[in-house]
Amino acid sequence: MLQELNDAYGFIFEKELLQEIAKSGVLKTVREGEVIMDIGDYITSMPLLLEGAIKILREDKEGSELLLYFLERGDTCALTLSCCLGQTQSEIRAVAERDTKFIMVPIGKIEEWTTRFKSWRNFVFESYQSRLSEMLETIDTLAFMNMDQRVLRYLQDKAKINQSQELQVTHQQIAYDLNTSRVVISRLLKRLEMEKKILLQRNFIVVHEL
Repeated sequence: MLQELNDAYGFIFEKELLQEIAKSGVLKTVREGEVIMDIGDYITSMPLLLEGAIKILREDKEGSELLLYFLERGDTCALTLSCCLGQTQSEIRAVAERDTKFIMVPIGKIEEWTTRFKSWRNFVFESYQSRLSEMLETIDTLAFMNMDQRVLRYLQDKAKINQSQELQVTHQQIAYDLNTSRVVISRLLKRLEMEKKILLQRNFIVVHEL
């Protein structure tokens, strides 16, 4: 585990902190599509991603989901951190975008390391800033982009996170993540294909513009 930590976070954290994370953290592996954290859960630890990707979703009162942002190797979730420190229930759902491995750091260590290690303190603050920027981008997307632009951006972000232009994603899954209907998504995907921005295949979508 220490070597994996060093590969993912060695450029951020000093050796002593990496050793403490390896000693105190719990290594977890989840499969694509598995719910890692759900709305209403009490959070007692935060994840440090070693490999894979996680999507963070918000849910409205009717149960419809909206994608907020993705996490990948070297990231953590600032919303999870807020729940940890405030000892409140989670307001987001975290789902594995693909097979993912991460270390869960207990709440007590989060507070301890903030005072002991400058690199950890900077990492936490920068994580807050990055996630805030991503949520503001999501708000801008909802407020200022047409739905076809939102769909293309979603596919581009998903392709980058998965490091592949070929996406195995259903029209229904896109509709869930963007909080719209499958019929609307299917129509917009056809339009994007006509504009040669994507290619629709039987079991996957190829994204041309990254």
